[in-house]
Amino acid sequence: MIIDFHAHVFPEKLAARALGKLAEVSRLTPSTDGTVQGLQASMARSGVDLSVVLPVVTDPRQFDSILRFAASINETCSGSPEDRLISLAGMHPADEHYKEHLSRIKQEGFRGIKVHPNYQGIQFSDIRTKRLLAAASELGLVIVTHAGYDPYTPEEEFASPDMILEVLRDVAPEKLVLAHMGSNRNYKEAEERLCGQKVYLDTAFSITELSDADFVRMVRKHGADRVLFATDVPWTDQGDCVRKLENSALTAEEKELISCKNAMGLLGLK
Repeated sequence: MIIDFHAHVFPEKLAARALGKLAEVSRLTPSTDGTVQGLQASMARSGVDLSVVLPVVTDPRQFDSILRFAASINETCSGSPEDRLISLAGMHPADEHYKEHLSRIKQEGFRGIKVHPNYQGIQFSDIRTKRLLAAASELGLVIVTHAGYDPYTPEEEFASPDMILEVLRDVAPEKLVLAHMGSNRNYKEAEERLCGQKVYLDTAFSITELSDADFVRMVRKHGADRVLFATDVPWTDQGDCVRKLENSALTAEEKELISCKNAMGLLGLK
């Protein structure tokens, strides 16, 4: 079984415009059309059994609309294996009603939240982010964050290894997932400072950039039981990422942990 822990989709009416803007900023060619159906077609081609959708709230006022879209994914895409998606909820650290909204997220059955410091313009070590993460962790929610470089803010990091270590020290969230192996395009520092910490690392995008030797070394230094297979689709091709994991020098046991077992445990899946 293969679970992609880091995927993106947009409402059908907004997908083309959103994808166009993001493609221009990132200078990447998307591998899907950004819709739910586009992601499902990619999964069918690539042999991915389940994808975890990570919505990004760029303004606190978007909370309701994005939560409704995420809920619609969970309601309509939980049937046959080839259609299966799970969406987390999106939260913004500047949301004044964060406790109320987190309670609603929990009550509605969401398994976790996504934050994106770069797109939200708030550093990961900001007190508002710390409060949000502490409250989410108390509810047992998974927390996924972008980490490291992002082309949207090329001159400024909003989730550096130093910021992440500060949050781990001050908040110690139980189910924190750092995207992009802990620090996008800053893998050396991530390996030196974050590998071995009590966090999960996802392989989104980074699996296409790291050499096999560097990838295997980072996985083993951190522990294969805390690494999650992820792609960042549509900004990578899911099939390419699957092949990169399958062809790596990791053992079959390590690959199974990364491809599905860790994600199933974290999400509470049978």
